[in-house]
Amino acid sequence: MSQPSVLITGCSSGIGRALADVFKTAGYAVWATARKDSDLAALAEAGFSAVALDVNDGEAAQRLAERLADETGGLDVLINNAGYGAMGPLLDGGAEAMRKQFETNVFSIVGVTRAFFPLLRRSRGLVVNIGSVSSVLVTPFAGAYCASKAAVHALSDALRMELAPFSIEVMEVQPGAIASSFGANASQQAEALIREDSPWWPLREGIRARANASQDNPTPALHFARQLLAAVQASKRPRLLRLGNGSRALPLMATLLPKALLERVLSKRFGLAQKL
Repeated sequence: MSQPSVLITGCSSGIGRALADVFKTAGYAVWATARKDSDLAALAEAGFSAVALDVNDGEAAQRLAERLADETGGLDVLINNAGYGAMGPLLDGGAEAMRKQFETNVFSIVGVTRAFFPLLRRSRGLVVNIGSVSSVLVTPFAGAYCASKAAVHALSDALRMELAPFSIEVMEVQPGAIASSFGANASQQAEALIREDSPWWPLREGIRARANASQDNPTPALHFARQLLAAVQASKRPRLLRLGNGSRALPLMATLLPKALLERVLSKRFGLAQKL
């Protein structure tokens, strides 16, 4: 049998890099993408087929798909992992911040999957979309991020039905807290948005707390990656996979608690119980 292939977006660190390591160990030919030259050099040194890809660049994705068509002829697994978390009050960030969040977290999934569709069809492959439990448990100061992951959930369900006639499966993964650079990047995003002239300036510590929440007792990225690999290799793959600390408890809380009570709990957690 020929060597199975996987393409993973956003492999510079965290979940993406852990997935690349685990799939390579399992015998896959790993196409690991990143944007920065330094990250690509590290991936190439580790033995991956390291390729530059900005997931928001549709033409670049198409060129990469054509390269894979020439070199491999097909693609067994596509993992749409690239993304980031825009943190801060929705009205401070405004429509422009939401637009950027959706470009990377939502629109790129459609663009990248569309580019690799012919290869996935040839291999009867699998699309894995990395969502988040934030699509289910919506929190303050992460509205744009939560909305983008809710959109990932919806488009994953639609893609699953639309790709089924071509024998392409779709799996959505909703991680909980996973050890990665996500928290640091989210904090950096939040700090760039926090300003003294904002009405939410007195609540800035709550914004910072939300930006760092994903790193509260996180599951190691390697453990997450191994569990995801097992699901990919299972004879009956799950449609929805929840992995990591809080990935089951938080959606359960969102389902069982009355909405008003849930909002009071979250408001208190992130400093929104006071009147300004």
